[in-house]
Amino acid sequence: MPHEGTVTVRVRYPEVDRMGIAHHRNHFVWFEIGRTELMRERGLAYAAIEAQGVFLPVIEAACSYHAPAKYDELLRVRTTLRTLGAVRATFAYRLERESDDRLIATGTTVHAAVDRQGRPRRLPASLKTLLD
Repeated sequence: MPHEGTVTVRVRYPEVDRMGIAHHRNHFVWFEIGRTELMRERGLAYAAIEAQGVFLPVIEAACSYHAPAKYDELLRVRTTLRTLGAVRATFAYRLERESDDRLIATGTTVHAAVDRQGRPRRLPASLKTLLD
């Protein structure tokens, strides 16, 4: 560890306001895209994890906004697995404008492993090995 993945997203029309600026809620959607792709690169598609009875809901999320993202811009989402414990995983994100590398936002999400009933559970060793 740490493992980093990068994915590119385009700011779409429904994500912006009348001034062409992305609404702040979309940053968390882009973070999720980055996290999902990082996990997929590690061999962990969310559907396969959930088929094993493990769910990873967000229990904490934070975002610091540094510059606006505008309609039709390409953004790089850099995602890093920051910490991995027995029950929790923390991911860090860096969102950059692709054209000039300008920092748009930074953020984190914390996820807890739960079972189908929503009770905390340990991450299976097989999943930890792929993430670690």
